[in-house]
Amino acid sequence: MDNVAIVVEDLEGAIAFFTELGLVLDGRARIEGPWADRTVGLDGVRSDIAVMRTPDGHGGLELTKYHAPAVVGPDPGAVPPNTRGMHRVMFAVTDIDDVVARLGKHGAELVGDLVRYEDSYRLCYLRGPEGIIVALAEQLG
Repeated sequence: MDNVAIVVEDLEGAIAFFTELGLVLDGRARIEGPWADRTVGLDGVRSDIAVMRTPDGHGGLELTKYHAPAVVGPDPGAVPPNTRGMHRVMFAVTDIDDVVARLGKHGAELVGDLVRYEDSYRLCYLRGPEGIIVALAEQLG
């Protein structure tokens, strides 16, 4: 897998959030033209993307802000974690308390609680920019 795309309204805010999480901005581009229309099955596509890579370079996120056509769908801030479709992206972290605190400065809020799963992990879900649910896992031991 190369990346997962996430549609956002505030591209700069999403870049800042995922940079704080440890991803690295790999590139930005304007996407438009007949090839883009044909690829995604929409007419008049005009969007800006930012590709964020994990520090090991093995995965990433493509953050996409559509200028045209207009974004559609429910308010992601109101969608619960059990909604049909892709609902979260999980990241392995080494100090979950520190990451939660740093992401809180970018508006992230815990969806539930920070919990311990047996002697294996500490886990939590955060609601990040525009309601994106990000899961964090810190391996114990």
